[in-house]
Amino acid sequence: MYGSPGIPLIAPPNEAIPPVPFKQPSQLFRYGEQAIWSTAAFQPAAPLANTTTRLFSTQIGQTGQGFTPMTIAETSLKEAGRIPAGVAFDVFGISCHVYQGVSGGAGIITSLATPTDDDISIGNLLNVLNNGVLSWDFTQTTVDISPVHMVGAGGGAFGAVSQNAAGSNTGNMNNGAGAVWMYRKHAVALPGTTTFAILLRFGAAAPVVNTNVLAVKVSLLGYYKNVIEIG
Repeated sequence: MYGSPGIPLIAPPNEAIPPVPFKQPSQLFRYGEQAIWSTAAFQPAAPLANTTTRLFSTQIGQTGQGFTPMTIAETSLKEAGRIPAGVAFDVFGISCHVYQGVSGGAGIITSLATPTDDDISIGNLLNVLNNGVLSWDFTQTTVDISPVHMVGAGGGAFGAVSQNAAGSNTGNMNNGAGAVWMYRKHAVALPGTTTFAILLRFGAAAPVVNTNVLAVKVSLLGYYKNVIEIG
């Protein structure tokens, strides 16, 4: 099976490396998996019933969403409410993490490392799970995602808490948000420069925030894609 003498039509094994084109490529494609996240904080006694809080509306370094200012632990946004120019982001997973902190007064948060191990902190967690709803908010369109208890593993509060003879609690409860499953079949596409937010909305039966600072972090897991012009 030969064409011209000595030149096989079907390349044998271990054929030489194919030639590199003389023309340089004009575009470089970069892609991969990434998460973007945003957090809202509520001070003790803050009312939640019939309220709406916008996440992904404050960029890192700025004051907003209950923080003064937002740091890398609270958000990854470099520009408030927008996907960076030239980057497309397809969301195939979403998680909602509920955790507790300590207030220093005057809107200052001194810690966000309080275990969810007593009636107060577990009550705050269940308040968000039972009464909270997440929704997409685009420029002219609002699309409900789901109740918070369905995001992640869902199903309520998980974990273990034990109490010693002195009445001190040890342990931690969480909402099992490690198993992210939303949008795995049909991703939500966010083209570059898209303006968006996630709304955290509460129903009429949500009580006020209990003694701790209440924090709710929403993370979007997806693929990013961008094109770099090099020629």
